[in-house]
Amino acid sequence: MDKSRDDFYRFDVELSDRETFFVGKIVALWGALEHEVFTQILLKFCPPGEENAALPKKMNNAQFSEVLKLWKTHVLDNAPEEHAEILKDQYDEINRLGEYRNALVHGMWDWQKTNPAIISTIRVHKNTVVEAHFTVDDLQSFYDRLGRLNFMIRYPGGVEDMMRARMQDGGYYISRRAASIFMESPVAEDLTPKADNTK
Repeated sequence: MDKSRDDFYRFDVELSDRETFFVGKIVALWGALEHEVFTQILLKFCPPGEENAALPKKMNNAQFSEVLKLWKTHVLDNAPEEHAEILKDQYDEINRLGEYRNALVHGMWDWQKTNPAIISTIRVHKNTVVEAHFTVDDLQSFYDRLGRLNFMIRYPGGVEDMMRARMQDGGYYISRRAASIFMESPVAEDLTPKADNTK
């Protein structure tokens, strides 16, 4: 083989644009969820002005399941009464969605030869082969659930909580798109909607 042409070759996982859109959004939303869970725990142990407080050993661990246990103990179990049930629902939803997310992120991808509309992932977990099968509509449903989950874990009181948080931050919010336009950042064009990629 001509080594000078190695950069010419690319392997394609053969995902549609719509499938790729939802997979990317799911990965980003799950990362945002892990960040929020971690931050909420961090604020319990290190309130503003006490940044040198000792953190639990599990906070040094990248294992989200262990960090989530800390979140349940230190955030959920100590939540105000009006938020406790809502946060408990989000905790249960995280646990329901976790295995599906792991299948997407850690699985070996393929598509079913007998039905090209179905994507499959296979992985080994605790000496067991785990398979997951999904369509683009499954991905969209997962994306929608994860978006709601991200919102409710931040603002268990709904829109009123969101507005209260923004007022505490100075009463304004600027989106990444708007900031990039004002700063004339090259990412502005990419953040400007061209068409609905979800259909």
